[in-house]
Amino acid sequence: MTEIIQKTAEMLEKKFSGEGSGHDWWHIYRVWQNAKNIAAFEKCDKDIVELAALLHDIADWKFNDGDEKAGSRAAKQWLEELSVDSDTIVEVCYIIDNVTFKGAKVVGQMDSIEGMIVQDADRLDAVGAIGIGRAFAYGGFKGREMYNPNVRYEMHDSFEGYKNSESNTINHFYEKLLLLKDMMNTERGKVLAEERHKFMQLFLDQFYKEWNGEL
Repeated sequence: MTEIIQKTAEMLEKKFSGEGSGHDWWHIYRVWQNAKNIAAFEKCDKDIVELAALLHDIADWKFNDGDEKAGSRAAKQWLEELSVDSDTIVEVCYIIDNVTFKGAKVVGQMDSIEGMIVQDADRLDAVGAIGIGRAFAYGGFKGREMYNPNVRYEMHDSFEGYKNSESNTINHFYEKLLLLKDMMNTERGKVLAEERHKFMQLFLDQFYKEWNGEL
């Protein structure tokens, strides 16, 4: 399986290098490393964890007209080309289908420890200093306002509502990023998320002081 994991990493690096929305190869790489970190503390199938972490954004719905199954289809095709066994493909595709955040009030589904690890690894890359950078990179990519104090954030109660949101980047902190710390599945993930969460709070305090001309 080591060779398959390496081939997958090489394919994704080639496919996503230079991507500018915050969903580039280095995002995938960091999620992969986060997942291996967390997996070291859990009893799990580490091959499935690594493959799912690498492939979790192979065809993100955000860049495929909202198609929630684009990722698992692309992953399945790739793994079949490498002659990966069907049970592993099913597990990896299940994780890809369920890893994404779907709205503040939407109850997610993730039944396997491998999926929980990958979900935590992905969420870690959405918080802290890197999470802040990625949020503004994606906001700029989508042509969204950095902040508009006249636009109230929304706690979405459906995935459709979350997908269709065009809210400004600062609102995204309240609609998703600040919620992730309490949504972590694993004990290791919770520990790693804590300091990153605090950094985002410090950033927002500073942002509002500068916005209001207090500094």
